[in-house]
Amino acid sequence: MGRSRQALTLADVHGVDFAKGGGLVAAVVQDAATLQVLMLAWMDQAALAETLQSGEATFFSRSRGERWRKGETSGNRLKVRRVFADCDGDALLVLAEPMGPACHEGTTSCFGSADAPGLGRLARLEQTIASRVGADPESSWTARLLAAGPKRAAQKVGEEGVETALAGATGDDAELGEEAADLLYHLLVLLRSRALPLADVLAVLERRAERQGPRGL
Repeated sequence: MGRSRQALTLADVHGVDFAKGGGLVAAVVQDAATLQVLMLAWMDQAALAETLQSGEATFFSRSRGERWRKGETSGNRLKVRRVFADCDGDALLVLAEPMGPACHEGTTSCFGSADAPGLGRLARLEQTIASRVGADPESSWTARLLAAGPKRAAQKVGEEGVETALAGATGDDAELGEEAADLLYHLLVLLRSRALPLADVLAVLERRAERQGPRGL
């Protein structure tokens, strides 16, 4: 497979090393938005080909000896965004959009009941904010802000920015943390009101990092 980290296409299926694992490779499934690890499953060559063709995660059950498409009975499907092979070509990373809990026990992840950790919380917050679009403004503060439009959201970002700066200059760590959280929340509301995904902002940072190198910032 070489050292390319390009997403796999159907043309790449035969390049994956299924022989090393007796016809199967491990497939780690990660939420494409939050990067939370959702589950570990197995694929044979046909399951990988079906996944890439259909855009829905299909695996091979070692206990039943057959292929199965995630969510066929539960409805909790995995819409696949990209699939990558590791450096040895004998394991897969599946970036997917979950259409419900990934675990059969009803949790988001098979690795515990906790929601997206770390920076994944920002992506989860972005999803929550998006779910308030068109909701009754009396039902939540987020719905009210979105209904008021970008100018109101921008005003709130300005207010929270000043409060964060003041907390940074004269407040304690707890106050700064609270104000910074308010600022991040209102910034995401502003982005949503302009229909600008957080991923686009992160892409700007990525491009800057590529231009400037590790010592550029």
